[in-house]
Amino acid sequence: MKVATYTRFEILRTFRNRRFFIFSLGFPLALYFLIAAPNRHETDIGGTGISAPLYFMVGLAAFGTMTAMLSSGARIAGERAVGWNRQLRITPLTARQYLRAKVLTGYLLALTSMALLFVSGTILGVRLSLSEWLSMSGLILVGLIPFAAAGILIGHLLTVDSIGPVIGGVTALLAILGGTWFPIAASGPLHDISQAMPSYWLVQASHVALGGSGWGARGWTIMTAWAVVMTILAARAYRRDTARL
Repeated sequence: MKVATYTRFEILRTFRNRRFFIFSLGFPLALYFLIAAPNRHETDIGGTGISAPLYFMVGLAAFGTMTAMLSSGARIAGERAVGWNRQLRITPLTARQYLRAKVLTGYLLALTSMALLFVSGTILGVRLSLSEWLSMSGLILVGLIPFAAAGILIGHLLTVDSIGPVIGGVTALLAILGGTWFPIAASGPLHDISQAMPSYWLVQASHVALGGSGWGARGWTIMTAWAVVMTILAARAYRRDTARL
């Protein structure tokens, strides 16, 4: 099997799966309209001078893309359950090509989620300059690297029965610690814990559109550390899992 053929198959299979499509794309979009639409005329949410549609758009962009990347774990767990990984092992497809296809599919799903939320935000009156759209989107895509590795990791560790609740619980916890739904306090234990989480810096990437400065040296260091650790753990989990096939 050629890598291009497998990648195309993986993308088509993912986007034709209604359950993943609704969970990864429909859920963040529905949340956005439920929260932002009733407040579309609020132009100074919490005294920040930021409109409600813009604030919730960038927060849910971080949440939606994070969910899209982690959902690759559910697809991997499903493949393991039916023996699809075992079949792939007898093809010329290498482990690197297999994992690359998973990451690429996750990124396409994340880009679709982000694009839908940006279009929805525009419908509700969000207006940003081209540089703001591009700088926010670019930094979000970089911030998704540790989540791509994390999706592969949990997909090779958990079963189909357990991975759904785990992904739901992990994304909810990371969203809270990242400040998706509300700003994190400027000091205190929650602030210190949040700043050590990759979701916090992913949200900070989305807040570039709110006038944020993105990541400083600390942000880049923490995200690099998470990316390296998650990649190493994902590679080990993959090798250990496939060694049993």
